[in-house]
Amino acid sequence: MVARVRGDEDAAVPIALPADAALPVERLLARLQSAMRVRALHATVLRRIELFASHGGRLPMLPVGDALDDATVLIAGRGPLYPALSVAMGERVNIAGALSVETAAKHLNAREIDGIVVGDGFSLRMVEAFLTVLAQEARFRDIPVAVIGEAPPDFAEVLPNIDQVAADPRRLVARMMPLVRMRAFETRLKRMLKSLDTEGMFDPASGLLTRDSFWRDLSNVMVEACDRSLPLSVARFSFNGAADERASLDAARLMARLVRNIDFATRDEEGAILVAFTQTDLRSTHVIARRIASTLQNTMLTPQRNGEPLAANVTLATLKAGDTLNTLMTRLVGSRMVAAE
Repeated sequence: MVARVRGDEDAAVPIALPADAALPVERLLARLQSAMRVRALHATVLRRIELFASHGGRLPMLPVGDALDDATVLIAGRGPLYPALSVAMGERVNIAGALSVETAAKHLNAREIDGIVVGDGFSLRMVEAFLTVLAQEARFRDIPVAVIGEAPPDFAEVLPNIDQVAADPRRLVARMMPLVRMRAFETRLKRMLKSLDTEGMFDPASGLLTRDSFWRDLSNVMVEACDRSLPLSVARFSFNGAADERASLDAARLMARLVRNIDFATRDEEGAILVAFTQTDLRSTHVIARRIASTLQNTMLTPQRNGEPLAANVTLATLKAGDTLNTLMTRLVGSRMVAAE
């Protein structure tokens, strides 16, 4: 089965979706509908880009390249196949490993997951419980899922992209990649649409504010904080061993899910993350930043270097009377460190 979408260069690019001829017609239709939903979203983004450009708007920097570069696949398992699955999948995409259903659920809630492999080592009851979670949450239902070995038969109608596969890691990866690519492409489209809807305020690559938008908003909240005697604090999150672009984007996309609705963030020129905590004094910011740093360093996909665990480093600064944007940010660079728990 082939669904056609337009790629980054506005050329028709086929996405081949694996479909066993023996599958019931209902399953084939469900999978096709899932693909057509992505196609419709892509058409919406193209129309918004055209409308944006026709009004003289400055287009945000749109992501280019293979959507698999952005993809993350969750591998849940604890049997003898787990290492081979991790190696085979890790050669193509980012992976998040989970040795328990509980850890897998945490990854689902913390980040965008573009594919799930339910490996060996789990009882049928545990697999059924995990698939039930996926089926009950609308945001999880279209994620490609591959179940190794025996799978409960009751989820085919509610999870259109579920497959029961043999214990062959290489074949499993090859079979999943088209579906994972489509899911990652859909996630990319949603970030692009958010950026277009806000006239380029958000970076479609990271999901955070663009730097220009961040500085403008920070200047505005500084004025408001001074006028109304409200507290305001700023934090900078950086990570040892996470200087590459992929790790920086991973941290940024996680941060987009972690910040409160009243706060806002961006990536700086060095790939670190700046967060403005509005209506928050230094003591409260210390607690919030420590919790966020702990979540980031335990969830990021950056591999360890020299056997040392990833460390999240955070500097804090709070607004003082007479501060300008420059004095506040200068003090931030030299302010004290906050260790993640």
